[in-house]
Amino acid sequence: MTYSGAVRVGGPADVHELTDLMISKVAVGPMDNNAYLLRCRATGEQLLIDAAAEADTLLRLIGEDGIGSVVTTHRHGDHWQALAEVVRATGARTFAGRYDAEGIPVGTDVLLEDGDTVRVGEVTLTARHLRGHTPGSVALVYDDPHGAPHLFTGDCLFPGGVGNTHKDPEAFAHLLHDVETKLFGPLPDETWVYPGHGHDTTLGAERPHLPEWRARGW
Repeated sequence: MTYSGAVRVGGPADVHELTDLMISKVAVGPMDNNAYLLRCRATGEQLLIDAAAEADTLLRLIGEDGIGSVVTTHRHGDHWQALAEVVRATGARTFAGRYDAEGIPVGTDVLLEDGDTVRVGEVTLTARHLRGHTPGSVALVYDDPHGAPHLFTGDCLFPGGVGNTHKDPEAFAHLLHDVETKLFGPLPDETWVYPGHGHDTTLGAERPHLPEWRARGW
């Protein structure tokens, strides 16, 4: 079936099948968070992005093969409610941005800096540090050698705008700058964007609106 990225809490996962990677998207919790399970097709190793809520749902998605890693995109509580339980059940290593780890009440095994890599089997993801929504949010880029890149943005980029900066002009300026220079700048329009809530988008769909976002200030 064709992947759409349209999921709902209580509904099934939607699976994006790439040549080297399978991406399963599921919606969980009262804030309709997205969690993403990445599976290397060559090795079967798995990685979870944001153990946001509903540990039972996430553990069913993970299955008997378990996971080697959990990446938490940022410190906000709706993105780690199930982290402790998932880590207890799987023994997974935890990853988070260096400047957000102190706000996550589960120990972080690996502190991510801008440009660091995270591996899942034979697949490599690159972390991009994005300031503004939180001090240490990270996005993950999978530069698919067989097609367009895939970008997991947490709460830093959505269809229609960047993440919430709570009407703080300095935070908004930081976030827009980092999103423009680290995501829109180096990545092509075809880049598929997987946000922390709601529907997917592409950089090409959002790029024409960057001046509008800058003008409105959010």
